[in-house]
Amino acid sequence: MLHGPCGSSNPKSPCMKDGKCSKYFPKDYQSSTIVDDEGYPKYKRRDTGLSVLKKGISLDNRFVVPYNPHLLMKYQAHVNVEYCNKGNSIKYLFKYVNKGPDRATIEISNRTENGQVLDEIKQYYECRYLAPCEAVWRTFEYDIHQRWPPVIRLSFHLENEQSVMYSENYSIQSVVARNEELDTMFLAWFEANKKYPEGRELTYAEFPTRFVYIKNSKTWQPRKQGNSIGRLTYIPPGGGDVYFLRLLLTIQKGCTSYNDIKRVDGTTHKTFKEACFALGLLQDDNEFVYAITEASQLASGHQLRRLFVILLFMNSMTNPFVVWEATWKLLCDGILYEKRKMLNNPGLQISDDELKNICLVELDKLLFMSGKSLKSFKTMPCPTHSNMNQFENRFLADELNYDKDELAATHISLLSSLTAEQRSVYDQIIASVMTNSGGFYFLYGYGGTGKTFIWRTLSAALRSQGSIVLNIASSGIAALLLPGGKTAHSALKIPLVTTETSTCDIKQRTDRANLIIHSKLIIWDEAPMLNKLCAEAVDRTFRDIMRTVDEANLHKPFGGKVVVFGGDFRQILPVVRKGCRHDIVAASINSSELWKYCKVLTLSRNMRLTSAEPNAYTNDIKDFADWMLDIGNGKHDSNELGESIINIPEDLLVTNSQNPLLSLFELTYPLLLQNINNLKYYEERAILAPTHDTVDIVNDYILSLIPEEEKEYISSDSTVLSDENCAVQGDWFTPEFLNDMKCSGIPNHRLRLKIGVPVMLLRNIDQANGLCNGTRLLINELCTNIIVATVITGKNIGDKIYIPRMNLVPSDPAFPFKFQRRQFPLSLCFAMTINKSQGQSLSQVGLYLKRPEFTHGQFYVAISRVKSREGLKIVILDEEGKLCTDTKNVVYKEIFNNL
Repeated sequence: MLHGPCGSSNPKSPCMKDGKCSKYFPKDYQSSTIVDDEGYPKYKRRDTGLSVLKKGISLDNRFVVPYNPHLLMKYQAHVNVEYCNKGNSIKYLFKYVNKGPDRATIEISNRTENGQVLDEIKQYYECRYLAPCEAVWRTFEYDIHQRWPPVIRLSFHLENEQSVMYSENYSIQSVVARNEELDTMFLAWFEANKKYPEGRELTYAEFPTRFVYIKNSKTWQPRKQGNSIGRLTYIPPGGGDVYFLRLLLTIQKGCTSYNDIKRVDGTTHKTFKEACFALGLLQDDNEFVYAITEASQLASGHQLRRLFVILLFMNSMTNPFVVWEATWKLLCDGILYEKRKMLNNPGLQISDDELKNICLVELDKLLFMSGKSLKSFKTMPCPTHSNMNQFENRFLADELNYDKDELAATHISLLSSLTAEQRSVYDQIIASVMTNSGGFYFLYGYGGTGKTFIWRTLSAALRSQGSIVLNIASSGIAALLLPGGKTAHSALKIPLVTTETSTCDIKQRTDRANLIIHSKLIIWDEAPMLNKLCAEAVDRTFRDIMRTVDEANLHKPFGGKVVVFGGDFRQILPVVRKGCRHDIVAASINSSELWKYCKVLTLSRNMRLTSAEPNAYTNDIKDFADWMLDIGNGKHDSNELGESIINIPEDLLVTNSQNPLLSLFELTYPLLLQNINNLKYYEERAILAPTHDTVDIVNDYILSLIPEEEKEYISSDSTVLSDENCAVQGDWFTPEFLNDMKCSGIPNHRLRLKIGVPVMLLRNIDQANGLCNGTRLLINELCTNIIVATVITGKNIGDKIYIPRMNLVPSDPAFPFKFQRRQFPLSLCFAMTINKSQGQSLSQVGLYLKRPEFTHGQFYVAISRVKSREGLKIVILDEEGKLCTDTKNVVYKEIFNNL
């Protein structure tokens, strides 16, 4: 069906209002179907150059009314199907369902012009028009619409506070006598749990899925057919005990009394509120006091102080002073012993005030490593004097804190190992630094060509001379591979949400600004991952800072500093929400106005092949590397979306398996139970998948195979108080609604773990000690308020850390409101997303493609994480869950045009 013609070609078309088409035709051309911010689809419309004549006017694809081709062919009628994914879409739908039949206003006029006064009220009638098909439908009383499944509102009440209905004529005695033995819906749930064992695995809200409430007998009976959803009656947070009861009813199962609801881990608490605290459903600073107290049974004083600094750094405590006052004696553990040992005075005594001061000094030292101090936290006391070496600029001090002699020896060793290609890159960058001529470079090379090797050589060369090199990366994992590396967002204070006019939060003549001024070289690894707006924000900031040195620097890229970006455009490009191919390419760094100043330096030789004579082994490496490059470069024929179908070599596939996921697990994690506490074992392997949903499925499946006792941690979720609509949202969003929210970057409401399983950090909690977003850990202890784990990746492998719950706010702009989740910042990582794996190098990789890759470079990133062909195994499933041998590869070839 074609709309129109309308517009200037037919201004009298019924769709025309105020000179424009009310249906917004003609539509824009679209390279792919997307969903706009309002939840409505913008359909793919190709500019094919084809058109047809309708009423003598040429119409092209922009005038095609959306349709479903399968339904159109089946019913020989114009039919389109859309699903509701936004609240306003649902309201739009039910407006039509509930507004009744179509109506029309008809004007009845005699069109006479004899000057007679017209009675307009009589001449206008509201008429109801029913088309034949609708008239028949209503005559036979067919359903106009359906709602499924049924929803049951579940009532509940405090003990002996159930509602009783009675006539005003009844006496109190008769009312009591009549209702004393009657059960309410809620009390009937207690009785049903006593009678039916199958109901004891369900919460009150889940009970209607398997049981039916019989109103006449006021009992629950097992469901024989159908399905239903239970909804607990809403209670505002200020509702007192009944609010805490409601929270518990979303968690507790199989309760037969009010005491059962208040029982947590075998302890029956006095109040519902206390039970909520025990389950972690409420937020309070006492939780952190309990966490430090609990950790003190296992941790040294230094580890406890690190734990307190993490809590400060993550802004989890409402009032840090209260926690400090309650735990300072524990935080001081070991200080007196160290002082006695240092002064060789076993009888040394220190007053409480002096001990507090020394502890505050130690906390300040730890904060100093993360670029903060106790002065950053207003309620915390500061040490009255410090035995630390004081520096005018702590950032400069940190970047100059290297052993020059050791670095000089390292530089000589690294320099001698450079290939001719790498030496050429090294010489060009060093020449720009030594001549202070500035320069913007991009080091382009695939995995194995030695980008990290060059970063190490450049850093050693300049730091051995007392110069400052800023090593930053787009991700926490990539930053761990750099000497003294930090994430770009933390080092340069890049805003989380960037626009065309954004700048970094670094002001002129501050400590960070002086660090930038004194830096000889800035290295930015994995730069193609971030949106070009981040680089442009850094450029504006650098120009603003460097103009204080020389006004001419305002007109130089990055203020005249030598900046070297590195990365591989074959890998994943910036994430653009709801973006199409054009949007993603346009957001890449090589689409920026800065790119015209950039000189691209290329590495093309695989370092694994340079040190050995050609043989069967090196030939296999070369063939595998060439195969990966062909995939990364998009050598296969592709459609307009950059998609191509590639056949996977048989030796890389899992075939002929009744349980493909189990087979992939056994190939990736052989002899897991024998190696469950082996750090090296977990460091070298992982299963990768394109989406978070698939990753969760894999992690839950593997966790179920481990015969250890499972512990479940439940989050406390609430709307953010600083949000402008928090008062309204507190009423709109019930706790269970927030509990069901799943999004990237924060753990789920229910976090299930076992001792000996690998987990991944989801936040940068201590970059100075290698605890970044993406750092993998091994679980040692699962306590009530603290989790003890050992680092298995990065520069501090073997370190034992103590992790508390933290307040985590998702940064996803898709949410129309802000909420925070207090939970341990961890997720299982037997499997991880392909995006998360970028920057890591593994010996064993299992690739689980329950769904195909969906964006540029995902498949290339997945297969290039592995060090050898023998370490890669792939499971590919079709829509029916059957094994297949080909998959989709997405490459936007235009990204390579200006390299």
